[in-house]
Amino acid sequence: MQLSLQVLAADEQAQIHERTLEVLSRHGVRVDTALGRRLLGEAGAAVDEATRIVRFPPALVAEALRLAPKRFSLGGRRDGWEHPLNAGRLTLLNDGGATTVIDRDTGERRAPVHADWLAATRLLDHYDDVGLYWCATDFPEEHETPAGWVSYMTEAFRVFGKHVQESVGDPSLAPWLMEALEIVFGSREELRRRNPFSFLITPASPLVIEADYTGTWLAIRELGLPVAVMPMPLMGATAPGSRLATLLTANCEVLATLCLVQVAAPGTPFIYAPVIATMHPRTGRYAGGDIAHAILSAAGTEMARYYGLPVEASGCGTDHYVPCVQAAYEKAETGLLATLPWPDILCGPGLLAGALVLSLEQLVLDIEMFRMARFARTGMPVSEELWLDDVLERVAPGGTFIGEPSTRRNARGGEWYLSDFGLHDSYEAWQAAGAPDTLEAARARVDEILAAHEDEPYPDEVQRALDDLVERARRAG
Repeated sequence: MQLSLQVLAADEQAQIHERTLEVLSRHGVRVDTALGRRLLGEAGAAVDEATRIVRFPPALVAEALRLAPKRFSLGGRRDGWEHPLNAGRLTLLNDGGATTVIDRDTGERRAPVHADWLAATRLLDHYDDVGLYWCATDFPEEHETPAGWVSYMTEAFRVFGKHVQESVGDPSLAPWLMEALEIVFGSREELRRRNPFSFLITPASPLVIEADYTGTWLAIRELGLPVAVMPMPLMGATAPGSRLATLLTANCEVLATLCLVQVAAPGTPFIYAPVIATMHPRTGRYAGGDIAHAILSAAGTEMARYYGLPVEASGCGTDHYVPCVQAAYEKAETGLLATLPWPDILCGPGLLAGALVLSLEQLVLDIEMFRMARFARTGMPVSEELWLDDVLERVAPGGTFIGEPSTRRNARGGEWYLSDFGLHDSYEAWQAAGAPDTLEAARARVDEILAAHEDEPYPDEVQRALDDLVERARRAG
């Protein structure tokens, strides 16, 4: 039997849905894009242009839920790689946008440079546990220009071969994004077949569908690529001061945006992806390592499953600024609770200090913790060949099972979690190896991976087309 976690009973999930419909129909959501308001009004929503408040009738929500595909796959540039959603599989998405990094030579915090971005992206590409990619470090200013954005996107797909999920808040960059994707993947038909890119829309809590990022998606919606909707309500700050009300706020924001997406481009693949978080009551800061964040994340996964939608959850956070004991226990507990409900995608590894600080060593540690959490979910498999009562009878009281074929077979067959990382030997063996600590082992693992990594170059004709696009973007920008 698999290990499971339940936060909300079935009737409680239904209550959240009914209250969501009431909030959306009576109070509404502010929609800051004029095109979005027009499309929603044409679909039957009540629009107040003076306040930009849009009220959603329950029938509109029901139709949007009906139109959203429940099963689809995310692909990438790497041939043969895909991640099917709502198919019982879970992959990681690195946390992104770090504003500082821990320098691997000095151990000090500093601003990120391109070499940090490149090393993190290569490390993430190495791990098959990580199927989705966000820009690991904060965007430099040049990314906000056409040439900078095209250069970033093309380099991201050259280094990371799996799925890229990104967002851009300047709708004027939409044509450049579309052309870059078409060049990299050959055609719009191939883009739709592979789904190598998904667009992230982030409603502003409380209850605002903002204009810029939503406007960019509206400008590229004809591509038919998946959309992930990620409001970030903060309990007690941008959401009311209870876990239940914060979950309700997130659900309203996701479903309101779902309605906009489905009236603008019916049938668009949609991912339910809120980051439902808490502030620290004594400081007002985002509490990345708060256990309540993990509980809210698990509840969000349950609500996505209530609607039958694919889900992108968050966990593996910490408030601490360096890899340490606090970071370890906060990341382990929040990562485990977010994993057990089994979302399709789990965001969180790699960053510290509420997603502000990048540490490559922490990324290695986080992936190891994720692997343990994934194993924990296997729970207690029950099958006839696992009872081993005949072995118990044959060995007899006082015997040993070390030499039994079933022990050897099951050691390789999934009854043990066999890690290739960390200390799992005697004190003497550890001393003989120089008594390395776990962080040193993670640093050595990073060095080993980066030394062996090879990017996937573009074919010559694709590279020439991308170089031409960058040059045209530079002249335009």
